[in-house]
Amino acid sequence: MGEKKYLKWYNKVGYGSGDIAGNVVYAFLSSFLMIYLTDTIGMSSGIVGTLMMVSKLFDGVTDIFFGSMIDKTKSKMGKARPWMLWAYIGCSAMIVMLFMIPAGISSFAQYAWFFIAYTLLNAVFYTANNIAYSALTALITKNDSERVQMGSVRFMFAFGTSLLIQTITVGAVDLLGGGAGGWKAVAIIYAVIGLVVNTISVLSVKELPEEELESGNSVNEDIQEEKYGLKTAAKMLISNKYYIIICVMYILMQIFTATLNMGIFFMTYILGDKSLLGVFAWAINIPLIGGLLLTPFLVKRFKGMYKLNLSGYILATVARGLVIVAGYMGNVPLMLLFSGIASLGMSPLQGDLNALIAECSEYTFLTKGKRVDGTMYSCTSLGVKIGGGIGTALSGWLLDASGYIPNAAVQASSCINMLYFMYLWIPLIINFIITIFLSRLKVERANALIRENTTVS
Repeated sequence: MGEKKYLKWYNKVGYGSGDIAGNVVYAFLSSFLMIYLTDTIGMSSGIVGTLMMVSKLFDGVTDIFFGSMIDKTKSKMGKARPWMLWAYIGCSAMIVMLFMIPAGISSFAQYAWFFIAYTLLNAVFYTANNIAYSALTALITKNDSERVQMGSVRFMFAFGTSLLIQTITVGAVDLLGGGAGGWKAVAIIYAVIGLVVNTISVLSVKELPEEELESGNSVNEDIQEEKYGLKTAAKMLISNKYYIIICVMYILMQIFTATLNMGIFFMTYILGDKSLLGVFAWAINIPLIGGLLLTPFLVKRFKGMYKLNLSGYILATVARGLVIVAGYMGNVPLMLLFSGIASLGMSPLQGDLNALIAECSEYTFLTKGKRVDGTMYSCTSLGVKIGGGIGTALSGWLLDASGYIPNAAVQASSCINMLYFMYLWIPLIINFIITIFLSRLKVERANALIRENTTVS
């Protein structure tokens, strides 16, 4: 008899649509915040990058804090759904605040406005929403196949939203009057859309009772669940080597995305056409979405996630190397082709990452006897914020160091060389490092061995 099924198709689609809301924030900021701040508001990319980095000092504390709070929450809606619902109101407000920095105030006040809004968005509201959303993977079903399917559906919405935002935003800003007013209008539209979709996602699923989540697992059934504090939760995370691997990979993946999202500078000043950002977005995201559709079937065919993810990233790393060759040749069609192949190779990990984190959480339960699903999923928010922050900040620093001049007709050769490094070389290096980490991520096998040894004994 197969695993019990907990979800209907509309539950999976409803859950996955929550990443529309998440990427209304993430994709919009990562693709356009820097160029808005430098070319429209007139801020220094170096100072902005530094402020983003300082902001991450606050983020490091709040991830595990909100994860622990979710684990301790008891309400009619469950543990995670209340946090996901109410935190997004703050996300919507802060994304609008970031794109309505007044022109008539001093430079110091502008930087302070940006820093406060950016920190509140990342360290408080986005953290609570994103950890809760990710934790739902382990709280609404115990079926591994359903978890993989949820991850695939989720990231299809994520990359579809990212594709749409990268394709239409520049034109939408111009259509709505351009300049600061155009950016503000687009931010308001995106914030409203995100708020509506996030609410629909919360209401489309229900969390399982705690007794249901813990039933059917012979390992540690005799261990009473103990209350634990933030310090204990942090120790359990640090002692789980698979959590550390996934967390580092998540950070690297977000740095990858952040540097790739600097593509608008590459398209504008090297390829000479900023509208190519949308073309590359299609070339990157369509293969990703196609791969996500196939991921649940491929996981079954490969009899697990380990071999599939590792093989996919080997392909992606080779393809990113070929993107570099095509880039220096100036051959845009080949760049598009190899970018698509690289995305296809990366797609399985994107689709089954939440299922991997659920396995990682199960490893803690099997070895420690404690449920820390919300705290475990702090690696998603931690990775998004630290990785995205480092990537965006690093891009700002490198851009400033290269001598970038906002709105210049022609950039200096030092700036051109830096844009090649940021858009072509950094993604290759990161893919290679992730491939090495994936070769060590054998959490499925570790859990299976623990269960076998427990059954035998």
